[in-house]
Amino acid sequence: MRLFDTATKTRMPVDPPDGRIGMYFCGPTVYARAHAGNARPFVLGMWLTRWLRASGRTVTFVHNITDINDKIYAAAPNASADLANAAAEWYLQDVSALGLGLPDHMPRVTEHVPQIIEFIANLIANGSAYAADRDVYFRVSGDNRYGSLSRQRTFEPEDRLPNPAKEDPRDFALWKARKDGEDTFWDSPWGKGRPGWHIECTVLAEALLGKAFEIHGGGLDLVFPHHENELAQARALGGSFARIWAHNGMLQFTGEKMSKSEGNVTTIREVLDEWGAEAFLLFLMTGHWRRPIEFSADTMAQAVARAQTFRNAFTLTEARPDESQWAELAAALEDDFDTPRALAVMHRWASERQLRLLSRGLEIFGLASLAHHAEAPSHVRAMSEQRDAARRKRDFALADKIRADIEAAGWEIRDDQSGASLLVPR
Repeated sequence: MRLFDTATKTRMPVDPPDGRIGMYFCGPTVYARAHAGNARPFVLGMWLTRWLRASGRTVTFVHNITDINDKIYAAAPNASADLANAAAEWYLQDVSALGLGLPDHMPRVTEHVPQIIEFIANLIANGSAYAADRDVYFRVSGDNRYGSLSRQRTFEPEDRLPNPAKEDPRDFALWKARKDGEDTFWDSPWGKGRPGWHIECTVLAEALLGKAFEIHGGGLDLVFPHHENELAQARALGGSFARIWAHNGMLQFTGEKMSKSEGNVTTIREVLDEWGAEAFLLFLMTGHWRRPIEFSADTMAQAVARAQTFRNAFTLTEARPDESQWAELAAALEDDFDTPRALAVMHRWASERQLRLLSRGLEIFGLASLAHHAEAPSHVRAMSEQRDAARRKRDFALADKIRADIEAAGWEIRDDQSGASLLVPR
């Protein structure tokens, strides 16, 4: 398998020497209901995990939850812990409802603060970081490869105003002293406070996957500064960190990146309630993971139609299975995980009634439910039997009336060439 790597701008083989694939995808900062764009890295990570395992690989997938952050403090001064706990549970509920399962590990930052403090202390000890006015900063000038991931040559400092405590405006916070309104804080050698944003993922990834692992994922907006800083911290203590950086394109709404700051947020929960998990997953399949994808009522309606196309395929008589065609789906997914190409293969299987292959393919993407129809209620089944009896008596007027009654009840009746009838939801 090959995946596009942000650092080298090439498709890199996924082939760890020991055959074990460690994968870390950045998760959400939890201070509100997660927006639909937050689902894309989660879904991509789960799809990759499911495919790699289905094709015989061993995978450990880690997806963190950031429950310490300036945004959480701002949203709930003196009550950030309660908000973070509630919002983390909302996120787990929403991504669980997608039907893909959950990652192997979903660590919360608050659970790993002692390890973060130890990591920061080690950075100070080897000269890669320094304490200043109860804060701790990473010394960017000590890393001559800083910028290698994002390929940026000039950098905007994180602080909006000049910070005299810093040796260099580019330096970023590893530890932040407690401020008024911050109810979550820990004791440290530098005083009461809490971790900066970037340090958390370096520590969590290494704690669960080791100093070197295969794939690091997240949204394209994280390349700089978040992932650049993660990498710099890991290198400073001898870790090679991620071998492949897989950054997904952003979800766009009316042409703009979907974000809370833009005020154009549709939450995962709202999408699931209005369109359903199957349609949302099919919508995400239509865009290559590295590209932006346009979210709209039209694109979601198209996804609903795709779902119905697959459901309808399973109302047909299955053709003779041709297992050799599985290689076409495998080729699409092994080549930079090309889901639009895989989707085209599965649509062809639907039209050719290769239902066994189609069912296997849908399972990879959490869409196995499309191969199964809900059973009609007893009174609708009874009407279908009455219609069959009317047809046998050649009372076609009565048969047509019963068909109309069945459709009014929300079901459609289909007759195959043998004369047998099948009930499917309308």
